[in-house]
Amino acid sequence: MDSTLVIIISGIAGIAGGFIISKFIEKSNVSNLIKNAKKEAASILKDANLEAENTKKDKILQAKEKFIELKSEHEQVILSRDKKMAEVEKRIRDKESLVSNELAKAKKINDDYEAKTNEYNSKIEILERKQHEVERMHKSQLNQLEVLSGLSAEEAKEQLMEGLKGEAKAQAMSHIQDTIEEAKLTAQQEAKKIIINTIQRVGTEEAVENCVSVFNIESDDVKGRIIGREGRNIRALEAATGVEIIVDDTPEAIILSCFDPVRREIARLSLHKLVTDGRIHPARIEEVVAKTTKQIDDEIIEVGKRTVIDLGIHALHPELIKVVGRMKYRSSYGQNLLQHSREVSKLCGIMAAELGLNVKLAKRAGLLHDIGKVPDAESDLPHALLGMQWAEKYGEKEEVCNAIGAHHDEIEMKSLLSPIVQVCDAISGARPGARRQVLDSYIQRLKDLEEVAYGFTGVKNAYAIQAGRELRVIVESEKVSDENASNLSFEISQKIQTEMTYPGQVKVTVIRETRAVNIAK
Repeated sequence: MDSTLVIIISGIAGIAGGFIISKFIEKSNVSNLIKNAKKEAASILKDANLEAENTKKDKILQAKEKFIELKSEHEQVILSRDKKMAEVEKRIRDKESLVSNELAKAKKINDDYEAKTNEYNSKIEILERKQHEVERMHKSQLNQLEVLSGLSAEEAKEQLMEGLKGEAKAQAMSHIQDTIEEAKLTAQQEAKKIIINTIQRVGTEEAVENCVSVFNIESDDVKGRIIGREGRNIRALEAATGVEIIVDDTPEAIILSCFDPVRREIARLSLHKLVTDGRIHPARIEEVVAKTTKQIDDEIIEVGKRTVIDLGIHALHPELIKVVGRMKYRSSYGQNLLQHSREVSKLCGIMAAELGLNVKLAKRAGLLHDIGKVPDAESDLPHALLGMQWAEKYGEKEEVCNAIGAHHDEIEMKSLLSPIVQVCDAISGARPGARRQVLDSYIQRLKDLEEVAYGFTGVKNAYAIQAGRELRVIVESEKVSDENASNLSFEISQKIQTEMTYPGQVKVTVIRETRAVNIAK
């Protein structure tokens, strides 16, 4: 027991001694750490002070360099200002010197002017005295002349003035006539040049429009299905489209006859759909015709849009676009109206460009000039005036409206676009092949035209040329003089005018030629 107690006491004492020793060691370590930290802090502080000194020196050096740089720039600015001020002062001195010289010159001129004025005044006084003397002598001579001639001065003056007036009037009339002839010749040459150049630059097509369309079929068996039982299908188709359908012995073809190209096209497309589908009966026919009619209306609008885009015309009213599209299914004397209007539009654009006018406005007027030919309802107005009313209604410019209304002279032309549209319309319609005519009547009209010329004495040959728009007459020089040739041309033109019916104008040209032939042997 005692030994155990001793062991416990010894252990406690050992533990206490170990604790005291560890504390002592720890205290020693802490003391060493504090010393090291103080040394390190002192070192860091020393380095920081050194770095601060270096930084301070750098900043001071940079500040000095910046100051020197700014000072140099400031000195440069001051030198530049001084230089500019010196230049300004020099210019001012030069101007002052120039003004002084000018003032001296002006003073000298003024002195010279005053001297010359005094000289002129003295000369005027001398001239006035001489003029009075001349007038006195002139009166004396007039009195003597009046006594010798028996006429007063006023009467002689009137006779002289009348003579001079007559002579001046004759010379003026001759000069005016020469000027007019020269102007006409020049104007005609320039106009012909522009028109020929315009025609050459536009590609044209010949008229192919007619009143019938041919619908081709694969075999003649289809004809029976189109006719239907007791003809009910063909009657339904004719009633729905308003087109006469001719089914005859023509192999693999059916004829569609109608003056209205729109109705004819509706009938052709409807037949194509019915034959392709195979179901042909009255109810189906009415349904297909209704759908085709709607399709044609949409196509008309699409054609109008495509036309204005091709011609470069913008901001056209939708109703006018629709009217332009309807022109595709209209013809004038066999000439397709849309093709004619496109052609006139291009001609107007080229001619306006040659004359320095607004090309887009000219094209617009050319395209719309015949819109009065496609009315929704019948009208008593001429197509030109009706078209002008439509153009005004849908907001077209005044020049365009006037060009539409005046292209057949129904109203007065108020702008340069109007005669251009009229000329281009005539060019498009009058060219050979543009408009169809019955061949027999056309040939007979040309023969009748030549026969009119042969009815006059002295006519040797007569030729109708330029599609009957000119009659060229060759006369015998022994029977017809130059003066009679002019009278003959007038008489033939009057006879044609009174006895014949013809489109446009007929130019009568009489040619008289004299030849002298001798033979050297």
